[in-house]
Amino acid sequence: MIVVSDTTAITSLLKIGQAEVLQRLFALVIIPEAVRDDLLNYHSELPAFIEIHAVQDKSGLPRLLLDLDHGEAEAIILAKELQADALLIDEKKGRHLAEQEGIRCLGLVGALLLAKKEKIIPSLKELLDDLEQRANFYLHPELKEQFLRQAGE
Repeated sequence: MIVVSDTTAITSLLKIGQAEVLQRLFALVIIPEAVRDDLLNYHSELPAFIEIHAVQDKSGLPRLLLDLDHGEAEAIILAKELQADALLIDEKKGRHLAEQEGIRCLGLVGALLLAKKEKIIPSLKELLDDLEQRANFYLHPELKEQFLRQAGE
């Protein structure tokens, strides 16, 4: 499975010491150079399961940069270039633009729900609470309840 990620999922999990969830779920996560640069602004090193790829065709960047930051834009282009099975992205505009390009998107909470179903994590609620408290990850309470119901919690 080819998974490309934007910054949010990785940095949020790094902040709470749970980045290995992505490794256990996907084995390898690919990021573009702009996401690497974003991550290294806040974290001294990146996990070994993250692979960095350069975007080959940057001609689509100017159009995407009208609405997105550099990391999101490069992640969308890289996902398309690699024909990724999924793009980890939470930003609403980014998800919408990626889906218009035919890219399947998965948010952090969706990935964690998948990790719960695969028995990689014991509790979705505990992880979401930790993300909210320590990583400033906001999830609307109704949406949180919906995900917790899907996880059987």
